[in-house]
Amino acid sequence: MELPLGTVILYARDMQKSAAFYARHFGFVTSGEVVEGLIELTHPGGGAGILIHQAAKSVKLGQVGVKLSFHVKDVRAFAAEAALQGLVFGAVHEASGYAFANAKDLDKNSIGISSRAYRDATT
Repeated sequence: MELPLGTVILYARDMQKSAAFYARHFGFVTSGEVVEGLIELTHPGGGAGILIHQAAKSVKLGQVGVKLSFHVKDVRAFAAEAALQGLVFGAVHEASGYAFANAKDLDKNSIGISSRAYRDATT
């Protein structure tokens, strides 16, 4: 039985700002409306959705237990475009036939961009 990842839940200090961050920088779509304590984001290209949940004051954010990695064909181009919009990625690293770079979201959660999904299978 296949059980594809359907949703990632992110805890945020400011739910609206976090939802806007993922909509602006990664193309997620959201009404921004809080329904049952969550803001739902979906992506027109499919894949897992994101639910933004209000973080309790006691929740320590920004740990590296979870990292969101977004598939992009051209890491350097995406990082350059993101920088123009205020999202700065670190150095672009080259791996076995693909590239990746890392950053943090507004709540210091680890995020990354990677071209691994688009690498040549023969590499």
